[in-house]
Amino acid sequence: MKKIAILGSTGSIGTQTLEVVRENNDIAVVGIAAANNIDLLEKQIREFAPKVVAVWSEEKARELRIKISDLSVKVVSGMDGLIEIAVLPETEILVTAIVGMIGIRPTIAAIEAGKDIALANKETLVTAGHIIMPLAKEHRVSILPVDSEHSAIFQSLQGNDGKSIHKILLTASGGPFRGRKRGDLEHIQVEDALKHPNWEMGRKITIDSSTLVNKGLEVIEAKWLFDVEMEQIEVVVQPQSIIHSMVEYVDGAIIAELGTPDMKLPIQYALYYPQRRYLPGERLDFKQLSQITFEEPDMETFYGLRLAYEAGNVGGSLPTVFNAANELAVCKFLNREIRYLEIPEIIEKCMRNHKNIMNPSVEEILETEQEVYKQIESRW
Repeated sequence: MKKIAILGSTGSIGTQTLEVVRENNDIAVVGIAAANNIDLLEKQIREFAPKVVAVWSEEKARELRIKISDLSVKVVSGMDGLIEIAVLPETEILVTAIVGMIGIRPTIAAIEAGKDIALANKETLVTAGHIIMPLAKEHRVSILPVDSEHSAIFQSLQGNDGKSIHKILLTASGGPFRGRKRGDLEHIQVEDALKHPNWEMGRKITIDSSTLVNKGLEVIEAKWLFDVEMEQIEVVVQPQSIIHSMVEYVDGAIIAELGTPDMKLPIQYALYYPQRRYLPGERLDFKQLSQITFEEPDMETFYGLRLAYEAGNVGGSLPTVFNAANELAVCKFLNREIRYLEIPEIIEKCMRNHKNIMNPSVEEILETEQEVYKQIESRW
């Protein structure tokens, strides 16, 4: 019986991870953590019977304790609670499906405790890759990517030496506004940006996909995951989301992972790696597939992607600025406090105003995040 814990169990990746658990009979969920959705969390507790549960808010934790007072489940809260879930002695794999830099400290704690990481929290590597990857190597811990694109790259590397990578071809759907120019985006509303053509994702990631900032974060994450330079990562728009990413080797061969858009595939692959398991669902039918097309990303209209390349190339604390500015800008857009086009504008302004710190510590990363938030809030 494989034992796992999940940070972010009520979000998109977390709930799909539990679907994978439900469809198999040999995974036990020993710990789960969520932000504040205690109604769904209670249902998950009653179905999967974890030993420990973490809720971010202590007030919500108290409320949850009352709801599940008939069960012998320990309820903890805050960062200490997340870390307690991350280092549970029984856990073999920690699924980091939590959104934001809040995932850094629990991930570090889990690695130091010898847990393999099924990584869906891209912000951890974007901002602290220089800390996380050497630490994982030191503790002989596997970082197993859960993002569809990074899983595709990981799968395409099986049986090959990473040193023979010539280029990573990171695919993007192009989002709901593919082909539009800046003038077409002046009056975009929240509802428009949340209509992703292919994938079912959380609200924040869906907005990031529409701006191509998500792809920029994935580029920086791929740099750390696969130990390549930024210039070795090329973004290719593949609107049908059939090819999930590719690796071009030094001899010119290109290996790709294809399939229908289903996040349960990379989740299950990470949980059972290197074993493959049957996964129910729609299959790709090449007889019905009329074409697979490719385009170059428009980095003038969607210049958040260009800013990501800049941040990744400079390194240091600049990727933290890029990520933090985007997090708060997207939050403000979802709350209808700013216009859609202000998202990349805010990111760029914060990057231009930042004095970079090379090789920042975790404390400096989190301080940079707060400084960016203060700078953005000072605009209003």
